[in-house]
Amino acid sequence: MTPLARRTALQLGLAALAVGTVSGCGDDVIVDPEPAGPDGEIELVSSDVPRAAGDVTVLPDVVAGLRTLASGLYDGVAAQPGNVVLSPYSVLVALGMTLVGAAGTTADEMRGVLGVGDLGDRWHKGVNALTSYVEGLAGSQQRADGSAATLVLTTANQLFGQREVGWSADFLDLLAKEYGAPIRAVDFAGATEDARVLINDWVEQQTNDRIVDLIPEGVLDTLTRLVLVNAIYLKAPWEQPFEKDLTAPGTFHRADGTDVEVDLMRRPDLAARLARGEGWRAVVVPYAGQRLAMTVVVPDEGAFAQVESAVAGDGLAGILQAAEPAAVDLSLPKWRFRTQAPLGDLLAALGMPTAFDDRRADFSPMTDEDLLLYIAAVLHQGFIAVDEEGTEAAAATAVVMRTESAVVAEEVVVDRPYLFVIHDVEHGTPLFVGRVSDPTA
Repeated sequence: MTPLARRTALQLGLAALAVGTVSGCGDDVIVDPEPAGPDGEIELVSSDVPRAAGDVTVLPDVVAGLRTLASGLYDGVAAQPGNVVLSPYSVLVALGMTLVGAAGTTADEMRGVLGVGDLGDRWHKGVNALTSYVEGLAGSQQRADGSAATLVLTTANQLFGQREVGWSADFLDLLAKEYGAPIRAVDFAGATEDARVLINDWVEQQTNDRIVDLIPEGVLDTLTRLVLVNAIYLKAPWEQPFEKDLTAPGTFHRADGTDVEVDLMRRPDLAARLARGEGWRAVVVPYAGQRLAMTVVVPDEGAFAQVESAVAGDGLAGILQAAEPAAVDLSLPKWRFRTQAPLGDLLAALGMPTAFDDRRADFSPMTDEDLLLYIAAVLHQGFIAVDEEGTEAAAATAVVMRTESAVVAEEVVVDRPYLFVIHDVEHGTPLFVGRVSDPTA
């Protein structure tokens, strides 16, 4: 099927929503009406290509690239004072979906930031395998003491595209195959705020209401054409929960030398893993089932900046290798906060500036139409809460695609007497001047 025919099939499917579901095979698309939003219904547009299994042989390469990305993201976000929580995984997946529709220099730069190397499209298969592995960590867990606990870990991908745009079938196919991501057709041009509310509502649903207003007012406009979103949610009980009776007020020493009182949880007999290095100690605290853990790195007094830099620079791998089983008397603060971070400037600085350039960005594989798209914003929000029972965390990333402003033709109707001058362009020499009072005279 030619690109024009495939685009036409998609647009005919959208037009047929009033009479029900349109389905096809091969290069055709499936379009389903789904009640939602202020306008009564939205359109769910998806390829009929099933989700693939992914390629586990590429997974280590994807994780290596993710660690490098995590380092760059952390360095940039942590440059601002205060608490930080972000999900490099969420950012990688959202940018991976965007990479599906990139070409030329835009794609080359994005591959560099994401650590694709020479994997080509196999990298997407590796991301698919990573997602399957991450989701496979969830479910009922058996603790060492024989008790059972449920670990929740979900991820979701969704695209929100301007209705009546002819999205490329190849673009839709790869998104469906490796990311399981359909496109919901919305109306950015005519109902921008409704679309923003719809996207934020979807994110809230996927994150158990922990990520709220991912896209603030004013980010989307009538020239927005596509928003690609990843969401991740975790609720993980500890392998050995802290006893609430042992939680007591304690002193937390801030980096600026001031102190604050916090609630300190305590587990005096924690079966964990412990590592030591120059200027730091680290404890690996397992969640139920011991397939997921939180590693807490505590720098020595005066060594925070040095240790933070080392850990952010992929030092986690070394810590985990050095960690050995140990009985730990752990006192850990309870905490709860969120981080909102626009990542556009940071990602451009990390090596993908062309994607944000409205003149040079190349996302032509996304659509068969003559539509010039570029990334207008990359928005990220993270949430974390830690208490005696375990950890709840969520994050979402949105990549906002915009088209350049079209030149609006101003209508001029010469329907009354007028003057004219015939002149050269360089100097404005009036060769002829005149007035027209009646063109028919």
